[in-house]
Amino acid sequence: MTRRRLLTRAATAGAVVVAAAGLPGCAMAGGARRETARGKKNSENPLGVSETAPLEVVIFNGGFGEEYARAHEAMYRQRHPKAEVRHTATQEIAKTLQPRFVDGSPPDVVDNSGAGQIDFNGLVSQGALTELAPLLDAPSLDDPGRTVRETLLPGSLLPGTYNGRTMALNYTYTAYGIWYSAKLLADHGWHYPRTWDEMIALCKVVKAAGIAPWTYQGKYPRYMSWPILAAAAKLAGPQVLVAIDNLEPNAWKHDAVKAAADAYYQLAVDGYILPGSEGMDHIQSQTEWCRGNAVFISCGSWLENEQKAVTPAGFQMTVAPTPNLTAGDKLPFAALRGTTGEPFVVPAKAHNVAGGFEYLRIMLSKQGAADFTRKVASLTCVRGAADGLPLPPGLASVTKALTASGDATFNWVYNSYYRKLERTLVDAACGDLFTRRITPAEFVAQCQRGADEIARDSSVAKYRRG
Repeated sequence: MTRRRLLTRAATAGAVVVAAAGLPGCAMAGGARRETARGKKNSENPLGVSETAPLEVVIFNGGFGEEYARAHEAMYRQRHPKAEVRHTATQEIAKTLQPRFVDGSPPDVVDNSGAGQIDFNGLVSQGALTELAPLLDAPSLDDPGRTVRETLLPGSLLPGTYNGRTMALNYTYTAYGIWYSAKLLADHGWHYPRTWDEMIALCKVVKAAGIAPWTYQGKYPRYMSWPILAAAAKLAGPQVLVAIDNLEPNAWKHDAVKAAADAYYQLAVDGYILPGSEGMDHIQSQTEWCRGNAVFISCGSWLENEQKAVTPAGFQMTVAPTPNLTAGDKLPFAALRGTTGEPFVVPAKAHNVAGGFEYLRIMLSKQGAADFTRKVASLTCVRGAADGLPLPPGLASVTKALTASGDATFNWVYNSYYRKLERTLVDAACGDLFTRRITPAEFVAQCQRGADEIARDSSVAKYRRG
């Protein structure tokens, strides 16, 4: 079961969660704050962890599985041998934990991920999470002279930061781009295009060779919003994304977003998408791609781990930036979206808040991060943790692409601030666009209506990105 397998339940689960979290005081119900376990702070125990207090960890059992968490829990036991660690893995985070947040008895650490995650807007706005500043300002396990914050990759904390307060630690570092088989391209003498004109020219050649140039995750079409927004940011600069994140009027109607939508709409108009893609889920479309029935697909860097069971030997999975739309794009070709994901939180009413912080500090050690990368073929937010590790082809291409992108790496966070906007409203607009039920102009208008709907909704807390 992958991280996104439960997306078919997203609308229902999300509606239930938002309804519950939106009730005044609901998320923080259950009386006074529970007594928090505390220990004596010293150089060996900078967070003041109680040596005997139990620690409860709940993990989303998705594409990354749960074995990495068991390894981190074993590291916690080594440092605190008198503490009992309770481990639970589930694919239904909201269904499992929402009642516990409501009655004031949440776990100490939660991997709030997957389609059925608890809505962050509600959790943050109602004070259900503990700010992570004490963890981030604590000395790192690897070098007591550096804080945990100083060991993280640039931009790692942005997706979990709300109005300047970091409420979630997004652990994995993900590159988003266009994926292809380097072997397939080499076998045909094709080269990855750097401009959109080159992409369309190559698509024509690929189609003539009897292969579909593109496929996409048709049941979750928002995957195709990612290259559209990436292309817009490269064309006009990342400020386009900041405006979208901040729900600014007409942000989605920016000329750059419209130009990017026009470009990707051409794939549908010219028949460059694998027939039937609109009815496939992420695994089905990605499997067709792995079988060589399509050349390109938009995805994040979890793709390699998610498809490892069906990826042919020698496939040489590779990620590349979205092609530039014009020669005058403000960002270079190498620029791509890089961000963190898999959000971990310490609930405000956790019994062992210090233990929760300590668990995250262990995860953010080089040993903890390197073990995660070895187990699940994904990078973490810890700087240099994957250096020297043998990496599979896709992940090796991710590290190369991120290095090339450097300071031009960009991201957006409207999907973290307002889950419904991406998962429901933009998702539906993408579905209509790539099945040609609406035009690019109607696409940006539909996305803007969704953003305006969120902006007008007084029950939804608003956050601003600087």
